[in-house]
Amino acid sequence: MSQATSPSPAKDSRAPAPPAKSATPAAPKAPPAAAAAVAAAAPIDLKSLEQKLKDSKAIGVMTKLSLKNQVDDLVAQFRAFHSGRQPPTLLQLRQPYELLLMKVLSLVQDQDPNLAKHLHDSRDYIWGVLADRNKFLANL
Repeated sequence: MSQATSPSPAKDSRAPAPPAKSATPAAPKAPPAAAAAVAAAAPIDLKSLEQKLKDSKAIGVMTKLSLKNQVDDLVAQFRAFHSGRQPPTLLQLRQPYELLLMKVLSLVQDQDPNLAKHLHDSRDYIWGVLADRNKFLANL
């Protein structure tokens, strides 16, 4: 009687070997979309914001001039605060800051949603720059 040879259960030489397990698991890599989202979440600096507002087609020329005057007035109030004059107090400056920010957001949100998102995401960062004397002087 002849014995038929059956295929051996040995591994196929063409198949790659399974990866060796290490004692510490490898940290998962963030997908490119997540990395881009983190980068996009970075706050916008004041100079970039100013340029983006100038370049935006969502706001007309006359409205841009009006906004510039309002921003200049608010910056002058922060300058007075940082030079030691009171009023205004920091608490008194928060309301005009928020109102101006909301006004700009309402102007750009429909026609320039990326700028609106940047501005919204940078709200606290911008306030931090305006409220901190050293950051204020370094950025304006």
